[in-house]
Amino acid sequence: MRVVSEEGEQLGVLPTEDALEMARNTGLDLVEVAPSERPPVCRIMDHGKFKYDQKKRKNKSKAHAHHGRTKEIRIRPKTGQHDIDFKINHAREFLEHKDKVTVSVIFRGRELAHIDEGRRVLNNFISELDDIAKVEMAPSQHGRRIVCILVPK
Repeated sequence: MRVVSEEGEQLGVLPTEDALEMARNTGLDLVEVAPSERPPVCRIMDHGKFKYDQKKRKNKSKAHAHHGRTKEIRIRPKTGQHDIDFKINHAREFLEHKDKVTVSVIFRGRELAHIDEGRRVLNNFISELDDIAKVEMAPSQHGRRIVCILVPK
């Protein structure tokens, strides 16, 4: 088998017993790193430390990953323009933080007779965020609400 020292230096092709003896003398492990090669490649290393470092690297990459959450913004067809602008700014902040935004226009009572007004409000909302967001799910009606999902560009 071909043996590599702990510093990465090539030690050449050695019998298994000699490689194991060298690893024991240094107080380390003999680890097979490329079993499919001919001859197989083994490395003298501290296997426990190697596994520990590998686990730390994996956990570190997980910690820095951002898992996009879904934030919801609810409006009504009669909501005033200032309030809608305020909610658009909130949606903008959510999108800048790479979160999805679900925009819901909720109808109560007789407001359901004016679905066109709700669609107009929702389309206005979408057009205001057009520079930072794209529509993942087009506006669709689900019972007493019209729902649309926006994602960051």
